Amino acid sequence: MKFYDFKAKKMNGQEIKMEDYKGKVVLVVNTASKCGLTPQFEGLEELYQGYKDRGLEILGFPCNQFANQDKGSNKEIHEFCQLNYGVTFTMFEKIDVNGENAHPLYKFLRKEAKGIFSDKIKWNFTKFLIDCQGNIIKRYAPTVKPDKIKEDIEKLLK
Repeated sequence: MKFYDFKAKKMNGQEIKMEDYKGKVVLVVNTASKCGLTPQFEGLEELYQGYKDRGLEILGFPCNQFANQDKGSNKEIHEFCQLNYGVTFTMFEKIDVNGENAHPLYKFLRKEAKGIFSDKIKWNFTKFLIDCQGNIIKRYAPTVKPDKIKEDIEKLLK
């Protein structure tokens, strides 16, 4: 399986195939609205605005598996992200990233880019960088701020 073999539903219920992102550099992030790391939405949006014209896509996947920090509805989460952080990058419906109900895309990402001690997602805002050919390049810990990923994105966009 490759990144492009998966699909997910956007906040509006529209199903999107990851193959729609062929030729783009993609940053996949599991997000939460009520987390100490939630301000990373601002940095993610800055990255998106700075590089979207050069081929960067950011895909946000809300998740409520970590201390119930995103228990709102998809509509509430989407409105929160837009109103508080001006998010314009693509946000998908809330999913599980760990366990038997984990979204198939996240099962794949975890298998392809394991963390330090296991493949499990440890917390909100774990990030996966994917190149223009759909290869998983790197997994970033939740505490890695979006601006620290710029150099890696720039290398892939050249």
